[in-house]
Amino acid sequence: MKIVFLGNFGVSYSSENHHVKTLESLGHEVIKLQEGKVDGNEIVRQALASNLFVVVHTHGWVTPILPLSDVLRLLKGKVTTLTYHLDLWFGIERQKDLETDDFYKLIDHFFCTDKLMADWFNDNTKVKGHFLPAGVYHEETYLVDLPKTNDVIFVGSKSYHQEWKWRPQLIDWLSQTYGDKFKHYGNDGLGVVRGDELNRLYASTKIVVGDTLCLNFNYPYYLSDRVFETTGRGGFLLMPYIKGIEDLFEVGKEIITFKFGDFKDLKKKIDYYLEHDEEREKIRIAGFERTKKDHTYKNRWIKILETI
Repeated sequence: MKIVFLGNFGVSYSSENHHVKTLESLGHEVIKLQEGKVDGNEIVRQALASNLFVVVHTHGWVTPILPLSDVLRLLKGKVTTLTYHLDLWFGIERQKDLETDDFYKLIDHFFCTDKLMADWFNDNTKVKGHFLPAGVYHEETYLVDLPKTNDVIFVGSKSYHQEWKWRPQLIDWLSQTYGDKFKHYGNDGLGVVRGDELNRLYASTKIVVGDTLCLNFNYPYYLSDRVFETTGRGGFLLMPYIKGIEDLFEVGKEIITFKFGDFKDLKKKIDYYLEHDEEREKIRIAGFERTKKDHTYKNRWIKILETI
């Protein structure tokens, strides 16, 4: 299949680059078009000569000369169009995009990691909504054998969506509670870690504490890609419980959860698994094997292409 893919390819670690490499590994020809730089007329020309047009349209960027909404209008009925997006819209500032940007009314298929949003598309628009969790790039799912030199870490920015106050509270609490035993990696921590260095960081760490934007601590089914990035790269993940995670992992055997917003429960779990090395390692390996088998972007794109 010939696929035209519009997105951000400016950095090697972008999800779009991982998606393209995944599609190529499945035997498809992919033409990459850089968002915000290739004009709309050229996008139309390329897409009409393909079997599928994929776009990851993020908040704020525009298509030169011909708006993306007009691109989709010109492609309607001539070539299938789809997006697969890993972010959340509902309950945060970008939700207004659903009303102000015609992209969300003109794309043929919207694959999203938020089940409620997929349902909204099917109930309120002509767009076909599909719930599909995030994943991890299959080439990065490997284990590294290193001694455990870190006790507890958090990977991700402390400064996050303004609607999500839990993230900075969590990082501050971990720092205050575990002192030198805790390390924070991210833009506002010890720095961003990517590639093989991230696999090695997870391999040398006993416990990785996770987080997902979960409004009121009860928003169901939306899971950050950090769930799959951490387990798939060999980390032992202690993740807040979100309805739907049990559909992806066997809780207690492949992943450990704690009650969202409950620092007492979190401390109990951290302290237990810091001391129980054999049990922790058994769960870490089981989580890795599950993610490598079922939760890579290769799994996701096979599902997408079967669906359309």
